[in-house]
Amino acid sequence: MASVIALPTSKQYRRRLKSRIIISFLLLGTGLTAGFALATIALRTRLENQLVDNWLQREARNFTEFKRENPEPQAEFHFSRQIEINIFSTAKQANIPFAWQALNTGVHDVQELDAEGQPTHYKLAVYRASDLHTFLRYDYSQEALGHRQLLVALAGAVLLFSLLAWLIGVWSARRVMRPVSDLVQRIEGFNEGVKPERLAPHFADDEVGQLAQALDDYSAQLNERVLRDREFNADVSHELRTPLAVIRGAVELLMTQPDLSEKTRGRLLRIERAVQQGTDLTTALLMLSRGERGDGVTDVRRLAEQLAESHRVNLGAKPIDVKVEGQSELLVEAPDAILSVALGNLIVNAFKYTKQGEVAIHVLGDRVEVHDTGPGIDAEEALHLFDRGYRGRSSEGSKGAGIGLAIVRRLCELYGWRVSLRPRQDRLGVIACLQFEDWRRR
Repeated sequence: MASVIALPTSKQYRRRLKSRIIISFLLLGTGLTAGFALATIALRTRLENQLVDNWLQREARNFTEFKRENPEPQAEFHFSRQIEINIFSTAKQANIPFAWQALNTGVHDVQELDAEGQPTHYKLAVYRASDLHTFLRYDYSQEALGHRQLLVALAGAVLLFSLLAWLIGVWSARRVMRPVSDLVQRIEGFNEGVKPERLAPHFADDEVGQLAQALDDYSAQLNERVLRDREFNADVSHELRTPLAVIRGAVELLMTQPDLSEKTRGRLLRIERAVQQGTDLTTALLMLSRGERGDGVTDVRRLAEQLAESHRVNLGAKPIDVKVEGQSELLVEAPDAILSVALGNLIVNAFKYTKQGEVAIHVLGDRVEVHDTGPGIDAEEALHLFDRGYRGRSSEGSKGAGIGLAIVRRLCELYGWRVSLRPRQDRLGVIACLQFEDWRRR
């Protein structure tokens, strides 16, 4: 079976990556345009104010000099609808409009209502000399209107360039993501059992091409490891089954001898059970390594009785009552060897950790429960007992590497079963549950 490299191929993930590219372009375009617009407004306002203020202040000073040279009685001059000049002598300060009396020399922005009650905006240049006070009023409404029109134009430009940045982002994202999507499609197209073709020749010598080359290298290493694992599994299966078959044959020949003592016969039966357990475990481990389900249908009640009898050796001389109860027609679509390993581990653990009392094996409608009266476990410990290498507190002093329940968990994952351990509520002890899928109802 050729190796298949799993990559995150979710379309939603790809859309998120594409969206980030689009958003980056949109933010960049909007930010640059908005920054340029704000800089334009600030620069225009500053330059315009400086030019207008300097011009108004200079004109106010010039008109004051002109008034000194031409002292006509008029105090007010109208040069246009925008410019109005009022010059008052120091002796007639009372004639100055009240709103202007407190203003010092300089240019002031004034906003007030006109005769028709409409808001008006103008600049007032004030020049106070020792003998004359000049007020040059410049209507700023047109400039204010132009300023508002410029704001509208710049806002439209920001929106327009934002839309353009979005379009460029969409186009760029599609162009950037196309090689990545092509790479994902080629990886998804790898067929099980077929050696995958190399990816790097299909892509340019860029970042995606480097990724494809790295995946090719990883795929080659993975294929080599898978091939070694297959050869190892086949060799182990053959090399283990052969001596087990020889031992089984020798035991069967010895069992046919009529002069065997009961003690010797019991030892031979124990060897025969151990050979069967070794054969079942070899078959289960081989199927786990291949990820394949075996064929066959197993009678759970019959197998539970056989396992309870064959594992009684683990009880020794402990005062424990063993019983098998429940349905006699529960069939599971799995080989005897697989179910023997899964259920046998649960029964062996119950026998091993129970000092006295009973071990009850209940065959129910869709599961098998093994009840014991051992030291028990807490809920937190039960969550880790199926982890490889983990040994509970009650296992101190006992032999084992903590992989039996891990093998059971892997078998359950392969066949879609469920296995669990929980403390008993009625008394001290543990309930181990192996739940099957009712394949007859599918």
